Amino acid sequence: MIEGLKRILSIPELKAKVVFTLMMLVVCRVGAYIPVPGINGEIVAELFRSATGGGQNLFQLMDVFSGGAFAQMTIIALGVMPYISASIIMQVVMAVVPSLQREIKENADAGRRKLSKYTRFVTVTLALFQAALFAKYAIQLDAGNPGIIVREIIDVQAFGIPWFFYLVVMATMSAGTILLMWIGEQITEKGIGNGISLIITIGILCSLPSTIGSVIRQLNLDSQEPGQLSFSSMVVLSGVFVLIIIGTILIIQGQRKIPLQYARRVVGRQEVQGGNAFIPLKINYAGVIPVIFASAFLMFPATIGQFAGRGNWIGQVANWISPGSPGYMILYVLLIIGFTYFWTATQFHPEQIASDMKKNGAFIPGIRQGKPTQDYLESTMNRITFVGAMFLALIAILPTLVGRILSVDATITYFFGGTSLLILVGVVLDTSKQIESHLMMKRYEGFMKRGRLRGR
Repeated sequence: MIEGLKRILSIPELKAKVVFTLMMLVVCRVGAYIPVPGINGEIVAELFRSATGGGQNLFQLMDVFSGGAFAQMTIIALGVMPYISASIIMQVVMAVVPSLQREIKENADAGRRKLSKYTRFVTVTLALFQAALFAKYAIQLDAGNPGIIVREIIDVQAFGIPWFFYLVVMATMSAGTILLMWIGEQITEKGIGNGISLIITIGILCSLPSTIGSVIRQLNLDSQEPGQLSFSSMVVLSGVFVLIIIGTILIIQGQRKIPLQYARRVVGRQEVQGGNAFIPLKINYAGVIPVIFASAFLMFPATIGQFAGRGNWIGQVANWISPGSPGYMILYVLLIIGFTYFWTATQFHPEQIASDMKKNGAFIPGIRQGKPTQDYLESTMNRITFVGAMFLALIAILPTLVGRILSVDATITYFFGGTSLLILVGVVLDTSKQIESHLMMKRYEGFMKRGRLRGR
């Protein structure tokens, strides 16, 4: 590992990318400690801890994704979830609007810029809407626990509405989300790895110290009395932790190799003999993107329901799909499977592969070129995608099931498995591959000590 770091630092271009990425992530974490003007973050954090009480709920999951920014109502409390929700909406729109698809195919750069502009516009709209809900929630908390909001801000009202407080919260939280979106785009363009995924990952990692503290407290090591968390439960959770890491690596790195053969062809003035090769089809073509999309998709309606209250049908629906409930787990599994197929369908193009194979004189043994090859690739990808999607969904809900059986605190199960760990391992693997590709370009052996990451 040390040798790998030395090789990274020996390449100026790669070193600059890594340093830029780290600096941008530091800026993200600074925003997690700047509270919204007029809100006492310490009182809010204390109320948050007493309100969650170790149970599974939406707010706890949002706090994990934001790295603790949500619990203190800081300027980046919304995180990048509005951007991810906007990306989902635009991917669906692109899939159902043929003119947008055609525009992107004909002029990829202009199409991507147009799609990016629409995505940013939707992100700002969603951020303003969610920030308004946060402001309403803060007012409700202040009514029962005076001192959360500064009186000079909330007393500025018109028609009984504290419009100035709403304006401050909406402006600052939306600006925080826009800043994170811009940082994510800059990391993707000028740094290393996927910027948005890295921002989520750094937030998850920042919850590690508090998770370790919860484990130590619940083990009750300072007393001879049994703690809330037994050593047997800790062993089971550790086993699940290891299994999820291994499973995530296998499912992300796994491939189905489709054999290829080349007919004799003329290159220049020489006749080249046919050869053998293969097409590597990933078992999980979408990586951990379906997990991120499914979490963001469930968070948005649940956020509306949580803030709307329990006394109406919206609150009842939110309670039915709150994290840890059977409804949430069923929807979560279905969304992971659905987004896996959706992302694979938008990114994997068997017709293009079949066309390129025909141009290059390549064919799959026993399959005719053209439409039969396209159908074969499509059916094969559908089968392996089903396996990958089911395995991904199983890994995502396994810690929740184990936590409910063992009665373990949700703060521990959120980090030691499921969504958080899937995202963490997936992003680390993706970033490691990008670093390794830069090293391979410079004729180094790779980032890992024993060579390159290999597909199974």
